[in-house]
Amino acid sequence: MDFGRETVAKLLARDGFFWLDLDRPGSADFETLRDVFKFHPLAVEDSEHFDQRAKIDEYDDFVFLVVYGAVPDDDRLVEVHCFYSERFLVTVHRDDCPAFAEIRKRYAKRKAPIDRPSLLLYRIIDGLVDSFFPILADFDDRIDDLENAIFTKADDKQLQEIFQMKRLLVGMRKAVTPQRDAFASLMGGVADLPGMAEEDDRYFRDVYDHLIRISDLIDSYRDLLTGAMDVYLSTVSNRLNSVMKQLAVIATIFLPLSWITGFFGQNFGFEVNHIADWQTFIGLGVGTELAALVILLIIFKRLGWA
Repeated sequence: MDFGRETVAKLLARDGFFWLDLDRPGSADFETLRDVFKFHPLAVEDSEHFDQRAKIDEYDDFVFLVVYGAVPDDDRLVEVHCFYSERFLVTVHRDDCPAFAEIRKRYAKRKAPIDRPSLLLYRIIDGLVDSFFPILADFDDRIDDLENAIFTKADDKQLQEIFQMKRLLVGMRKAVTPQRDAFASLMGGVADLPGMAEEDDRYFRDVYDHLIRISDLIDSYRDLLTGAMDVYLSTVSNRLNSVMKQLAVIATIFLPLSWITGFFGQNFGFEVNHIADWQTFIGLGVGTELAALVILLIIFKRLGWA
């Protein structure tokens, strides 16, 4: 639908409720919100600047909401600004919002006008909130695969994936936690929605319950990633200790051998006069080295090194 001033004025002149969805709005669209809808300048200013904190702001005749959803593509967040009153609902977003597709289909089949505006707002917010669950379910599988890969063979690729997933969870937490608090204020009666009946309170309580579950899942997955990080560091440390033990064994083996070869390489008179044939050389030289190796192997076995 065209979002021109004349179109909006005609919709406002009607008695029925309507929903306008602005995808990637421009400066002219915000001027229409300011001049035709007569929204408060602070609300329009907040809507122009994205990366807002999730909130519910009450004005004279409407409520301004900032709600977040998620999209599986690159695990990105979707920020939606809502201007809601008993007469209309205006949603503003810059990114594609797949959660709206099913809602549009549902209301496109209806021939009767929208008789419960609060229920439409609930379905939009519920669709955005529930869009977090598929991504978090995928996180669960990814963490399991990551832990199995770390136990099999830890490498830098897994460490990078841990940090990437932790950054994504931090971003989700920054979006979900204020959103949960905003709906907690709605449930506690601190904030209020225009035309909200007692029956509608049950629907928005369901949204609040979902936000609590999402917040708990995010915290749980952050703890699991921290555990995976500890497992990775322990595995790398154990691998390093194993390498150092092998090097220590090799150095310990060659230490007496170096001493023996150095001893027999000295020009003492006894050695020069008495070690004259090759049999004596093999018996004293090679024989003492083999005896040293056997003694070291016995010691290593008793210490559990071999």
